[in-house]
Amino acid sequence: MPATAAPKPPADKVSTVTYTAGERKEALSYWTPARIKAVGKSVDLGPTGPKSQPWHGAAMKTVGRLFFVNADGTDTWCTATAVRSANRSVVMAAGHCVRRPASPVNTYIDLVFVPGYHKGAQPYGAFPVRATLTPRTWAEDAVNDVAALVVDADAKGRELTDVVGGQAIAFGHRAGGRTVAFGYPATRPQRGEELLHCTGTAAPARDNEQSVPCDMNGGSSGGPWLTDFNAKTGQGVLVSVNSHGDAQTDSTHMYGPVLGDVAKQVYARAERG
Repeated sequence: MPATAAPKPPADKVSTVTYTAGERKEALSYWTPARIKAVGKSVDLGPTGPKSQPWHGAAMKTVGRLFFVNADGTDTWCTATAVRSANRSVVMAAGHCVRRPASPVNTYIDLVFVPGYHKGAQPYGAFPVRATLTPRTWAEDAVNDVAALVVDADAKGRELTDVVGGQAIAFGHRAGGRTVAFGYPATRPQRGEELLHCTGTAAPARDNEQSVPCDMNGGSSGGPWLTDFNAKTGQGVLVSVNSHGDAQTDSTHMYGPVLGDVAKQVYARAERG
């Protein structure tokens, strides 16, 4: 009988990028207070919309700015969130905060997460990113805009969630109910210096996404959607992240991915990292 070829193993559904110890050290050195101040001034996306309000509740220690250099070599930022994980080092954000969609070679560099950022203050320190993980469909086809990041311990050797705590995370959550979305948009007057939020009822949308009434703009990408949120404790359940608005300007709704089986695999791989 003729020999038959062994079946190919299924393609890995998770794309991973890692950064060396030297690269992480360089990232921390790169994001000086002066550079952070300058990047906020470099972007002006117009006035902050009426749905986006400054946060005045409990300190959102888990939410912060994620600084990075994109594939064009431009300094920029997203929003990201510390979540509960086995390694106490996982941060959730959007896929487009760590790599260009549908372009596997265009990944970002000098990634640093600053939880609790507020007007230049870094009350809980800065955490360089040692790995980013996204669905392979994001890297190759621009589908499923979510990412998990693994960060180093801080300068004192403490893991991220030992310092700031972590939000719970849920997969397969049906869209609906009161949802609070957070972010650091590049709209004025805040220009990324303050944490803003929108509150509304999430609704199902096309392409395995969901939407919430929110007019936050660029810079808020990757920010958490929290349900069962307690404003007194700053804790809730992360069910999605800010991906994109419904228009380039004057957007009225924010869209985010439904966190399904592949997102769960991304997170599971990260918490083992």
